[in-house]
Amino acid sequence: MSTNHDVVIVGGGLVGASLAIALQRIGVDCALVEATAAGAPPAVFDQRNLSFAAATVNALTALGVMARLRSATGPIRRIHVSRAGDFGRVTLDAADYDRPWFGQVVVARDFGLALEARLAELPALARYRPARFVRLGAVVDGRRPVVIAGDNGEQTLNARLVVGCDGTASSVRQAVGIGTLEQDYLQTLFVARARAERGPDGTAWERFTDSGPTALLPRGDRHYGLIHTVPRADAAAVAALDDAAFLARAQAAIGWRAGRLLEVGPRSAYPLARVLARELVAERVVLMGNAAQTIHPIGAQGFNLGLRDALTLAELIEHDRNDPGSAGQLAAYVARRGPDREQTLAFSDGLARFTGNERPAARGLRSLGLLAASASGSLKATLVGGAMGFRGEVPALCREDAA
Repeated sequence: MSTNHDVVIVGGGLVGASLAIALQRIGVDCALVEATAAGAPPAVFDQRNLSFAAATVNALTALGVMARLRSATGPIRRIHVSRAGDFGRVTLDAADYDRPWFGQVVVARDFGLALEARLAELPALARYRPARFVRLGAVVDGRRPVVIAGDNGEQTLNARLVVGCDGTASSVRQAVGIGTLEQDYLQTLFVARARAERGPDGTAWERFTDSGPTALLPRGDRHYGLIHTVPRADAAAVAALDDAAFLARAQAAIGWRAGRLLEVGPRSAYPLARVLARELVAERVVLMGNAAQTIHPIGAQGFNLGLRDALTLAELIEHDRNDPGSAGQLAAYVARRGPDREQTLAFSDGLARFTGNERPAARGLRSLGLLAASASGSLKATLVGGAMGFRGEVPALCREDAA
């Protein structure tokens, strides 16, 4: 069986679902290929704490997703960055820039349910689930066949454009022979919900150590999103700690900025590596989200960057509906995404390396760097712009102020 669609999105995670909503908003015939069955949220929608930049909040508000969140979000009104053993710190306050907040903290599972609720309101969206990507065929008459397999066997979707949103180990990326550049940070990230003596006041605390960053993000439920990074070699031992021992370890890393850490919820662990696609496009194929770039979570750039990928593509298609997968359209996409992607990748990787350098000689340079960033208005403004998601040519939906 064969079916035609203008756009076929492979992967129904955070970026893929957001792209489907954005394309449906402008009336594009698109299909979403999802690994999970109806009524079963994907495993990616867990208890991680997502830090949405202001640009992301603006766009998701315009797309009708934020209104479908079941739980209150946590506004990030201030950002406090420091490093253990170094003097100097960087503090950013949204009020200094006439903003109520820099962004919002959202629980991944709540966001997943909101995305699903919004998708359910789009009757024109073709959803193939549960289904897995099998292979791509050669382009015929301006369409690329996408073979998928579901409960009823294989079927072919003929697409003018195939979008690979299928994660770090992207099968779509492999199918078109795009290689990757990889950097293993040899770290493991633990995330959990935590309660402290002092409830969140809108401050996101980020503390760097030789083992990696630890952070407390202000959630909307009077708890914090706790992020604690450990060397990969220690991950199994840390995972085996009881709650009291884990909290003591996290307390030593983050300090007493929120008072004593009193309680921690279930923990999840994620190995940290950077995986970058060598190319973003192939013939009638584009990669985005983690399929295009999986980056260190420092600075909370990953999903925000992937959403701007999706919104840029939707905007280009809206402005030229003749052929969403034409060579000219894909070249325009690569050109539009270049500055934002390059700056974000450089910021994320540079900060990870700069703050994680254990050599004593680097300590003084880091301290001077923190002091310079704290004193320089222009440098702080650059950091604020990046934190709020305003890099490069920002998609129009990101500029629709939801604050």
